[in-house]
Amino acid sequence: MKIYTELCDMLYIVPTPVGNLEDISLRALKVLREADLILAEDTRTSGQLLKHFDIHRPLQSYHKFNEHQTVSRIVERLQAGDEVAVVSDAGTPGISDPGFLVAREAIRAGVEVTCLPGATAFVPALVGSGLPCDKFCFEGFLPQKKGRQTRLMQLAQEPRTMVFYESPHRVLRALQQFVEYFGADRPVAVCRELSKLHEEYVRGTLAEALAHFTEHEPRGEFVIIVGGKNE
Repeated sequence: MKIYTELCDMLYIVPTPVGNLEDISLRALKVLREADLILAEDTRTSGQLLKHFDIHRPLQSYHKFNEHQTVSRIVERLQAGDEVAVVSDAGTPGISDPGFLVAREAIRAGVEVTCLPGATAFVPALVGSGLPCDKFCFEGFLPQKKGRQTRLMQLAQEPRTMVFYESPHRVLRALQQFVEYFGADRPVAVCRELSKLHEEYVRGTLAEALAHFTEHEPRGEFVIIVGGKNE
């Protein structure tokens, strides 16, 4: 068993606020202020966060389109003794965001990896949904084309509460398909703009949620919590 302390050089996975900047932790700010390099999903978004907290550290783009090309160089820097922090645009890296690959490769190379506790969108959505949260399955973003219908057919029999991420322009399509595959009376909580000024929970049946967002244009970031099939 390998034991580490925070005195050694390592890769830090750093959650950032999903909306309200006050949700960032003191520990996250300390790590970002001391990092030799910060890997950011979008340097413009993360740059605004760092500017807000008066943090001035080297920032490098790291996203799904370049992570395979850059991960080896990042691991080399870690092995050379640099402390590297990974952030995504919002929430915890690796949860439907880049972060898994560099963590895996760092571990394979013998570099210590630690993930700070902190914000991730699905946890407040799940707990605030009013649906059972003792057991759940996290689906994130469903496939857009290939495999989508097959996965929905499988999930129709899932007894646990299900967690989905969805972009605003695809929310109606998702709700329509959930009605088709899960049934119009299945309970749901559609959570929008969590921790932000216009935070909203729309709770009820899938049919009621679909009717609501047919009348009110979906805007913002969405987490959809769907009740599991009754056993």
